[in-house]
Amino acid sequence: MGAHDDTGALVTGGSQGLGLAICRELIAQGCRRLVFTTRDIHKGDRVATELSASGADVHFLTMDMGDMDMVQAMTYAAVNRIGTVNALVNCAANTDRGSILDTTPEQWDAIMDPNAKGPFFALQGFANHCLEHGHAGACVNILSIVIYGGLPFLAPYVASKAALGGITKNAAAALAKHRIRVNGINVGWMDTPGEDRRQKVSHGRSEGWQKEAERNMPFGMLVKPEHVARQTAFLLGPESGVVTGSLMDFDQQVVGAYPDTNES
Repeated sequence: MGAHDDTGALVTGGSQGLGLAICRELIAQGCRRLVFTTRDIHKGDRVATELSASGADVHFLTMDMGDMDMVQAMTYAAVNRIGTVNALVNCAANTDRGSILDTTPEQWDAIMDPNAKGPFFALQGFANHCLEHGHAGACVNILSIVIYGGLPFLAPYVASKAALGGITKNAAAALAKHRIRVNGINVGWMDTPGEDRRQKVSHGRSEGWQKEAERNMPFGMLVKPEHVARQTAFLLGPESGVVTGSLMDFDQQVVGAYPDTNES
């Protein structure tokens, strides 16, 4: 018996990086009904074929998490493909840059819509589906360690993930009486294809930049998607018990702690 034998999952942004790692982990733990979202139909086809090879019933929805009409129809589109959905992961996000000095209203909306507004209405649709069919559910929102302040060039991204943190807490309290758990993971600097592209495009880093970055990390590595995927699967599954409203820092640097100035 796997922890997710009875799971019908919906994972946003599931065609690459952390989202794909979560899909793989859920299937490895027994999930046989899964829908993921992607903006790239070709990538969706390829990933769905890969994931289905394990025997799972896997489908994808081509959509933009910033399009609220699509988001509000998403849960029911998933249900039409795999039946009951009792697990939601809000993973899709826009990681574009912008500071307090140069972010435009258009950039703000382009980040806030898919990162906060989209997940809010995705969770709303998921919760209403659970209520309509009278079953429990679990949601994990993928946040970021930058909710505590972050870097200057991440101002709207920080705001979006901090907003999602508040949504997580509020929804967890509101939905507990309906046996719907909502938790979040504050992910640190992670080694994903999306981050690789972002570092090259926005920061001019060259091929292999990860090795230099990892030399400066306490544990000699960036956060790995597979590690976060296992934590996500745990929070979605029965082994996490009654845990809800929790925001877990998934990072190797402790927020609020400083180097020991007495060390030589």
